[in-house]
Parts: sequence; structure tokens; C-alpha cells
Amino acid sequence: MFGWCTRATILTLLSVMSVTGCGGSAAVPPAAVQTDPLPSWNDGANKKAIITFVDRVTRDGSPDFVPIPERIATFDNDGTLWTEKPLPVQLVFAFDQVKTMAPAHPEWRSTAPFASVLKGDLAAVTAAGEHGILPVIAATHAGMTTDEFSETVHRWITTATDPKTGLLYTARVYQPMLELLAYLRANGFKTFIVSGGGVEFMRPWTDGAYGIPPEQVVGSTGKLKLETHGGRPVLIKLPQIEFIDDKDGKPIGIESRIGRRPIAAFGNSDGDLQMLEWATAGAGLRFALFVHHDDAVREYAYDRADKLATFNLGWNEAVAEGWTVVSMKNDWRVIYPPR
Repeated sequence: MFGWCTRATILTLLSVMSVTGCGGSAAVPPAAVQTDPLPSWNDGANKKAIITFVDRVTRDGSPDFVPIPERIATFDNDGTLWTEKPLPVQLVFAFDQVKTMAPAHPEWRSTAPFASVLKGDLAAVTAAGEHGILPVIAATHAGMTTDEFSETVHRWITTATDPKTGLLYTARVYQPMLELLAYLRANGFKTFIVSGGGVEFMRPWTDGAYGIPPEQVVGSTGKLKLETHGGRPVLIKLPQIEFIDDKDGKPIGIESRIGRRPIAAFGNSDGDLQMLEWATAGAGLRFALFVHHDDAVREYAYDRADKLATFNLGWNEAVAEGWTVVSMKNDWRVIYPPR
């Protein structure tokens, strides 16, 4: 389908260099001999847990040593690698596309849910659940070639800005997580995004934003159709769901798209719980981390009661299993990259 961002019912419908990523298997320096690899993280138990894990699985002679090809780390995107509030970025993209396309669709001004989008009443659209979101996604994400959609996303992501901060959305990535990605790759890990968001929405920009190339992005997908236009084959995006990469879909996406169980997994909500469970159920030393959004001053504060990014069951299991829960307020010195 479409490249969309999934969280709960609404989002279900929205559906240093990597050594292994370069095709090599050269030796990498053990974590123990590096200087502080996470300078934006405050010293404490959670930072120590990350560094200790990396050291144990990468140090020659360690009983927990993991060969480079098996060093797989999977990351949720929305709320884990970049801000997902006040609305998931892909949903903002869809609403902006409605406004861009509106001159060719005068009927939208009196047709729900498009009329609400054009009036800026986004609460009415999201409150309508699937009935409010699906027509918007279908109109803005389908009926074009995959190349055309990729070009549209690229133009938008390189120009659109968050109204609260005035920053490009790709400038609202989390600096501590960028450091973590780089740290893992410097120690032989291959890093993957495994997100409920649409794979075709993410792939045009994840390499530049995170250093994660498109082939290492797993996400929700819609059906495609091969056609011939002007004597050339093209793939047309259809308004039908093929796969939703959220909740129990994440382990399925990992197995079918990656083919290796991760030894480390990172998320921020109940939508990521099954991915962390899948990662930690494997043999050997494993690592699971949730990002807890508890900083209302520098970012946003939300968890158990949030309707779009509920962090309730995941929190309970993290406490029970001894997983790492990162406090944005207490563990991160900065939130966003310096400008």
C-alpha cells in the first residue's frame, strides 16, 4: 500500500560505517578500548548496560562472543529514532499531500474526511479512526509508480518543517540514538529499522538520516502491480494492504525480510513488544531497550495512557524481565543533534 505509520487502530491502517553492510567481515575494535562512544548519554546504569553488552558480545575470548554475521540489531523508527509527536510524521505527510492535491479535487472541500484536513481539523480526522484515515492514505499513497512516490517523499522530507520547532523532520532525530547506531556499527553490528511505518515512505531518507540503507528497512507494505508504461516496466502502488509490520507482525517481518533473529532490539511502545520478546527469546546473551518519553520540556511526555503510542504492557514486561528502560529526561544530555 502505501507507506504509513502504524500505532494502535489508527496507525494499523497507516501502515562510524557498518562493516558487514559493506560486505566485509574484517575485525573490528573491541568496545572496551574505545573512548566514550555515547557522549550524549549521561553516565549511569543504562549507559553502562549498553556498553557492557556490546563489550561482552564483541570481545575475543568472551564466553558471550557473537560472530559478526550474527550481530543484528533492530530498531523501531517512530518514537525510537525520531519524534512521533504531536502526530506521526507520515501522517503529516499524508495531510500535506491532500492540501497539495486539492486544486485538482474541488469535491474534497465538501467531502469527509478531506474537508476536515483542508480546514486543519486534524483531530476530527484521527478521531474517526480507520474511516477517517484510510481514504486519505489511499488518495495520497496509491495510484502512482513507486519511483514517483519515492520522489514525492524525497521532495517533502527535504523541505517540510515541524511547525513547533521550525526544524526539518529529519533534524528531529534523536542524537543519543544516532550515537548508539554508530557505536553498534563500529563494533560489527548490522542495524535495521523494523517499523510499522510504510517501507516506501522511509526508504528515500533513512540512509541520510541514520546511515541505514533502504535494503535494511523493514516496514508495512501495500500491494504493487507491474505495468508497462511507454515500453518500460513500472510498479504501481495499489490501495490494498499486503503486510502490517507492527506488534506481532514485527517478528514475522524480521524473519521474512532479514532472516536472522536480532541479538538486540530497541523500541518505545507496546507496538514493539513482540520484537523485543522475539530478540530476547534466542540463545545466548541478548539485549532489549525501550525509550521512555518522560521529558515534557525538551520533547514530549507520554506512556501508559497514550492512544497512539501506548507504553503499558511493554513497560510491565521490561520491569519483569530486567530489560533496559531509558529515561529521556534523565539518561539523555541532549535530545536532538546540535544545529
